Amino acid sequence: MAVPKRKMSRSNTRARRANWKATAPTLATCDRCRAPKLPHVACPSCGTYNRRQVRFAD
Repeated sequence: MAVPKRKMSRSNTRARRANWKATAPTLATCDRCRAPKLPHVACPSCGTYNRRQVRFAD
């Protein structure tokens, strides 16, 4: 197993970690109620998926 020979500096460590960014989730609009929802997921407001009722809305 590879082991580093020297301690990595703080600037190098932080420069490497600077690329770990959180991205905003992609939202799609529901075909039935036009509410924003995650793609390929049942709509949380009306409970439809692929134009079919799959669960009861809360």
